[in-house]
Amino acid sequence: MLRTRPESPVVAPSVLAADFADLAADCQNALDAGGKLLHLDVMDGHFVPNLSFGPGLIEKLRLALPDVCFDVHLMISDPASYIEPFAKAGADHISFHCEVLDVDEAKRLADRVRDLGCTAGIAINPETAFEKVEPLLGSFEMLLVMSVHPGFGGQSFIAEVLKKTARGRDEGPEGLILEMDGGVSPDTAKRCRDAGCDLLVAGSALFGKPKGERSDVVRSMIG
Repeated sequence: MLRTRPESPVVAPSVLAADFADLAADCQNALDAGGKLLHLDVMDGHFVPNLSFGPGLIEKLRLALPDVCFDVHLMISDPASYIEPFAKAGADHISFHCEVLDVDEAKRLADRVRDLGCTAGIAINPETAFEKVEPLLGSFEMLLVMSVHPGFGGQSFIAEVLKKTARGRDEGPEGLILEMDGGVSPDTAKRCRDAGCDLLVAGSALFGKPKGERSDVVRSMIG
């Protein structure tokens, strides 16, 4: 559960970059290497131009990894219809995008997420102005900042979004968790930490390395 800020930045391995032929074992290896929770990107082929996975995969992964925090990121056009299935499948935290809801709708949906026993996050894309998410910060446990255009892994980090995390830290409520998702690697992690990020989502930067080298990647990212 993501109820409080970690004492220092942590790495969240991104399941989308893992080996789906041996998913649970590959995720466990990333956790053994120092990852603290699993980040699960859900794509609908509409809000983003790609498809990933649904509640069924999360449910099976939960059986294999019963004690791991599942950080579910809904990159979908209709999050309200899918909050309950993902919560029942084993999500601990659910983030959805500010671009698909107005302020009142987003706040009501955050309350629904908490009623289902999860914490709630609000996500923002690189091209979206910070002012879109600003009135929502007090209603969510987390602000998730996308540092790539959502929908595909392996993209280059968009440094401009660091201004959003810095503003989220300065203008958001005390205790707001900040997560950076996209292009985070040993080369970009320090800038994320300096901008106030708590959770660093690592996809290809972590899973793209041989299993024996992943602990070095995590150590280099958290400083």
